[in-house]
Amino acid sequence: MTDTRFTLSDFDFDLPDEYIAQYPSEKRGQSRLFVIDPLKNFHHKKFEDIQEFLRNGDVLVLNTARVIPARIIFKRENAGKVEVVLTRKLDTCCWLAITNRSSRLKAGETLIAERDSSVSITIESRIENFFRIGTSVEFDEKLLKKIGTMPLPPYITREAEPDDEERYQTVYAEKSGAVAAPTAGLHFTEKLLAECESKGIHIAKLHLEVSWGTFSPVRNEDLSLHRMHSERYVLPEETARIINAARKKGSRIIAVGTTSLRVLEATFKNDENIPGESSTDIFIYPPEEVRSADCLITNFHTPRSTLLMLVCAFGGYELVMKAYREAVREGYRFFSYGDAMFIERK
Repeated sequence: MTDTRFTLSDFDFDLPDEYIAQYPSEKRGQSRLFVIDPLKNFHHKKFEDIQEFLRNGDVLVLNTARVIPARIIFKRENAGKVEVVLTRKLDTCCWLAITNRSSRLKAGETLIAERDSSVSITIESRIENFFRIGTSVEFDEKLLKKIGTMPLPPYITREAEPDDEERYQTVYAEKSGAVAAPTAGLHFTEKLLAECESKGIHIAKLHLEVSWGTFSPVRNEDLSLHRMHSERYVLPEETARIINAARKKGSRIIAVGTTSLRVLEATFKNDENIPGESSTDIFIYPPEEVRSADCLITNFHTPRSTLLMLVCAFGGYELVMKAYREAVREGYRFFSYGDAMFIERK
């Protein structure tokens, strides 16, 4: 394209419904891997083959956020049921949430958890498509595991099953807080990570609380009018030190997932990453360039999504969209439980 003023329609592509993965691969690490090498060649591999493309001194940047069981069924006073998905923690006993009964719920209404009648929420106010809710007790991970289930993405049309508690979570998940998984990391096994480290590849960890806003659609053709959701992140001092030292040596920084890449870009100043804790609503799309990472491991994302736009900004619009078309022809599995892509820029 000669015109660099991209619009929403530029990020559309045809995707048959049957290509949307409803379940993960039978075994973690057995997904397919679509590789774009620095010469813009395409390679079709298994994810466990990714070691072929990694080098001594590379840094894998992982988002260690743990997904909470944020989908909860509540009962109304009239005995009707309401499905609530917690989307973002505001403070100890207050959350933003979405529900399947948005048009019926009113401010001041109290709902009782179906699995534990001692737990309740109160609808405080409506904020666009979200509700601000107050909770009777702190919704920590222990309580949420009792009353909730895994909040599978909206394009997974089945109910959550017991296996999702493990498979919709990375093997390196640590601190809870995310309501959607950093899905590129779902492909890694503990064995694969250990093998990478044994080959001189460094592991660096950060934390981004992936919110439900990651699934929010872009509604304007003019991308400059879109406002991104804000997500809390922590970039530890040790992680920044590892990344900055590697960059100075000429080693590659490899973002594992768009969530890790968002933190790297949000904290990148004067050719280094600045450690700290904050929130980011950064929105990156072509022709803007991504400067903080050399390679990206990511899943295949939905048409017209901010995630696809970020990948296009990283890898180049024409190249990434060409790869997506080939991925469809080759029968790759898409979205959270789907296959992976590795983009090498150098």
